[in-house]
Amino acid sequence: MPYPFLSDEWIEQAHAIRTEYPSGAPTLGQPVRMNLIVTDLPFSDDSLLAHLDTTAGDLDIDKGHVDGADLTVTVDYSTAKAILVDRNPQAGMQAFMAGKVRVEGDMAKLMAIQAVPPAGGADEMADRLREITE
Repeated sequence: MPYPFLSDEWIEQAHAIRTEYPSGAPTLGQPVRMNLIVTDLPFSDDSLLAHLDTTAGDLDIDKGHVDGADLTVTVDYSTAKAILVDRNPQAGMQAFMAGKVRVEGDMAKLMAIQAVPPAGGADEMADRLREITE
């Protein structure tokens, strides 16, 4: 059953999918702690606060912010969905150029994330995420 992207139900299903592909997430050459703010959620008046953290060696993506983040990225819901579910990096670049993506902090760390090619299983994981997304 599909769920709204980034809803509590979608996040729960995404976590379950992620555990099925332990080698599917990329590892980065340098540790990155990034906070993410997703605005304009269609199911909430609040923004979603999330994080990406690779300092323990694995890719950890979850709700809530981490202390001591290298950068914070603010992006609207439709752009986040295009980047994370549709895997459309051009959408992210277009939104950035249009001022729809704000970055505070170490821009080099953001570039490091974008430079990592998908690992084995990443395409299958992405297909599964699309399947659970309404």
